[in-house]
Amino acid sequence: MAEEKKTKTTAKKASAPKKEAAKKPAVAKKAESKPVEKKAAPAKTAAKAAPKKQVSATSKKPSGKTVTVTQIGSPIGRQKYQRATLVGLGLNKMHRTRELEDTSAVRGMIAKVKHLVRVEDAA
Repeated sequence: MAEEKKTKTTAKKASAPKKEAAKKPAVAKKAESKPVEKKAAPAKTAAKAAPKKQVSATSKKPSGKTVTVTQIGSPIGRQKYQRATLVGLGLNKMHRTRELEDTSAVRGMIAKVKHLVRVEDAA
């Protein structure tokens, strides 16, 4: 009887479908696609190309107004953009103070981290 049981179990194993044969490669279709050709940019002629105005940092006129920003909150546990904004303002340690030009860009950065800084207007 022991021999009969062994043959029945081996017969079941042999008739079971293999899972590996049922898998189809999904990557094969992507590899067969043709690469897209890049179009060359049209060449600029001397008549069409106008000279560009160069704006240098010295040509910008400072408004003369400044704002004093002091860091009063720690960036530990804050979101990554808040820490990056503090570094952009020149603040990366507690109780550091910077005097910055009062521009809309600086005001926008201050608004993003207003809970971490103290702002004092100076003329």
